Amino acid sequence: MTHYSAVKPPQAADDWTIPQEWDRYGADEHAMWDHLFERQTRMLPGRVAPAFLEGLDILRLSKPGIPDFTELNIRLMDATGWQVVAVPGLVPDAVFFDHLANRRFVAGRFIRTPEQIDYLEEPDIFHDVFGHVPLLANPVFADYMQAYGRGGRRAGELGAIARLARLYWYTVEFGLIRGADGLQIYGAGIVSSFSESIFALDDPSPNRIAFDLGRVMRTLYRIDDFQQTYFVIDSFEDLLHQTIESDFAPLYRSLQGAPDIGPAAVLDSDRVDHRGTQHYAHSRTVPTKAPA
Repeated sequence: MTHYSAVKPPQAADDWTIPQEWDRYGADEHAMWDHLFERQTRMLPGRVAPAFLEGLDILRLSKPGIPDFTELNIRLMDATGWQVVAVPGLVPDAVFFDHLANRRFVAGRFIRTPEQIDYLEEPDIFHDVFGHVPLLANPVFADYMQAYGRGGRRAGELGAIARLARLYWYTVEFGLIRGADGLQIYGAGIVSSFSESIFALDDPSPNRIAFDLGRVMRTLYRIDDFQQTYFVIDSFEDLLHQTIESDFAPLYRSLQGAPDIGPAAVLDSDRVDHRGTQHYAHSRTVPTKAPA
C-alpha cells in the first residue's frame, strides 16, 4: 500500500496535503517523466486493460512533462468527481482512507532519479499518477476506490487493516484482469514498471489465480520484488460488487486465527490460470514480509 503511520511534516496541512509547486520542476525532472511515459506507453497496448488507455486519453496525460495537478483535476473531476492531491510522502492509514473515501487520491510530488529508474522504495509521482490515475477516470473503478477507502475506515475500527491491505496490494497495485484476448494488467505497481509489465503476464514463474476475497486477505505478498502470485479479476464491475456487497465484519471474524498463506502457495480450492514454476523467486534471496 502507499501509506503508513508517520509524523506529519510541519509544511503539511491537517489532511497532510501540500502544494504541488509544479513550476519548481526542472527540465531534467520533466525529461524523466517523458522517458518513463514513452517507455511504458510503447509497450502497454495489448497488455493493459483498455480502460487504462482510455484514461490516458481522457486525462490527456500524453502532454509532455510532469502533469500539473490543477489542470489534471479539471478533467478528472469532470470524468468521475475525483481529484489528485499532493502529499509529502507516505501518510497514516486514517489519512489515506479518508482521502479515498472522499474521492481524493494522494500522490507524491517527487520523481525518481536516473539511478532509481527501475526500482525505488517509496512511490514517486510517476507511479502514483501514471500508474493509478488513468483508472480513476473509469466510473466503475473510481467507485471501487472510494468503497475501499470507506472500508478502510471501518477496518481500522475492527483491527483488520492488515487484511484489507492485502486486498489493495493484490488489486489496485498488482491486479490482473481477464480480457477478451487473455489476461491483462491493471495494477499500478505493474503498469508503471517496465520489467513487471512483462513478468506479470509472460514469465512462467508466478502463479496466476482467480480472485477470491477471503483468499486474498490471507495471502502474504512481496514488498520489494516481483510478486509470486497474481490474482485475476473477471471485471471491474465484479470487483466493485464483491466489495460493496460483502459484509466485511463477519469476513474478518472468520479469518481470525486462520493461518496466513505464503505468497507462492497454490491451494486445492484455487481456480488456477497458471501454476508458476517459482523459478525467479527461488533464484533470489529477498525475504517475504507481511504487510505493515
